[in-house]
Amino acid sequence: MSTLEIKDLHVSVTDEEKHQQREILTGVNLKMATGEVHAIMGPNGTGKSTLSQTIMGNPNYTVISGDILLDGESLLGKPVDERARAGLFLAMQYPSEIQGVTNAEFLRAAMNARRPKDDQISVMDFIKELDKNLRLLDMSDEMTERYLNEGFSGGEKKRNEILQLLMIKPKFAILDEIDSGLDIDALKVVSRGVNFMRGDNFGSLIITHYQRLLNYIVPDVVHVMMGGKIVATGGPDLAKRLEKEGYAGLRDDLGLKIKLTDED
Repeated sequence: MSTLEIKDLHVSVTDEEKHQQREILTGVNLKMATGEVHAIMGPNGTGKSTLSQTIMGNPNYTVISGDILLDGESLLGKPVDERARAGLFLAMQYPSEIQGVTNAEFLRAAMNARRPKDDQISVMDFIKELDKNLRLLDMSDEMTERYLNEGFSGGEKKRNEILQLLMIKPKFAILDEIDSGLDIDALKVVSRGVNFMRGDNFGSLIITHYQRLLNYIVPDVVHVMMGGKIVATGGPDLAKRLEKEGYAGLRDDLGLKIKLTDED
């Protein structure tokens, strides 16, 4: 079993207009283990995407205090590629396009980056694994020879992120609004891929605004973020309550004086 722990995390970002640091995360605490799926919900501007980017080591975000621990070892100061090799994966809301690198080339390089140099995946084993996962996600073979995400539709990019997840097999996947812009058919396919990964050696932290994704990927734990910290934790019923009552009702019940419209 592996663990991912966020301890009293405070994070700031540069405010370009005011030319000063602005604190976004104000003390996030969260602990999860492989075998678990956690969901984070919350209004716009509460720091959900900031949390995902900070976990992966985006240098645009400054950790003021606190820690991020993978299997008890601090990740602070480690670059993005080292965190990825250690077993973290981030599926972004807006995946980047990379010209000149095919999907197949990227996937094989990413898989081998997590394997010992004397145990690189063979071409035949790679093709077998790729074919299996393409079928699972209803993706064509042709997509593997296209440049990474170049010219892909929004739905194709999201499926491609899940294909990477299936091939790389990280310890923990952070899915940042993976449902954004998906129609119902694409949502079902993406959810199928995530659910296929569920097991003792995999954990996922899903960031979403909507209950509809959680109808297909049922979380073990739901967290609510407001004002840069987690203010409530519960089971799947908590997400259903938010869908019915909204964040304002929960905020009022908790006696929180937090605006719900800040920019992230």
